[in-house]
Amino acid sequence: MRRSAEQLELERVRHGGRRPGAGRKPGPNPRIRHRSRVAFRRRVPCHVTLKVREGIPSLRTIRLVRELERTFAVSCERDDFRLCHYSIQVNHAHLIVEADDDRALGRGMKSLGARISRAVNRVFGRSGPVLADRYHLHVLRTPREVRNALTYVLLNARKHAARAGRAVSSAFAIDPASSGRWFEGWQRMEPMPSVPRPVAHPRSWLLTVGWKRDALESRRGRW
Repeated sequence: MRRSAEQLELERVRHGGRRPGAGRKPGPNPRIRHRSRVAFRRRVPCHVTLKVREGIPSLRTIRLVRELERTFAVSCERDDFRLCHYSIQVNHAHLIVEADDDRALGRGMKSLGARISRAVNRVFGRSGPVLADRYHLHVLRTPREVRNALTYVLLNARKHAARAGRAVSSAFAIDPASSGRWFEGWQRMEPMPSVPRPVAHPRSWLLTVGWKRDALESRRGRW
């Protein structure tokens, strides 16, 4: 009987599973926490930021920008996921994507991240991981959020130039390392490039019509 009781006590010892304090502890420089992504079940635009690892040359290298344009042209549109706008900076990229639901967003970003990594390794003759961390996500739910995101992404080079103390010249009117050349919302339109389009046409109301309504309200001086 005593042996049976001891066996029962051993069976109560459990390992793994959810419990307080479980899991790997964050290091001295914690990155984006691995929390559940925001769930959504309808087509919405999202602002995504991707960072690359230290030691990788500038993403704004002309050869890499052209290579990314080529790979985006192949992968910018899926049935449930679309890359609609982007801006490439020195060590990160801003993307405005459109997804039909959170699962489509996850699959689309996984494919897009892999393509970006392969393009970087091809151009710079390297191998190994490229992206530094999980992507940062902001789901855009209102016309104003979408308009602000478009301004932030397409004019991002102007902001970085100003922070570096450089004069913002006409060369930054449309950032050549962005999808601004294919953006159809400028007040003064220029002829679009003849190369394959690296971004998809948006389908959501917010990214096609909604943001324009907020722009009209802004011009009337209501905010």
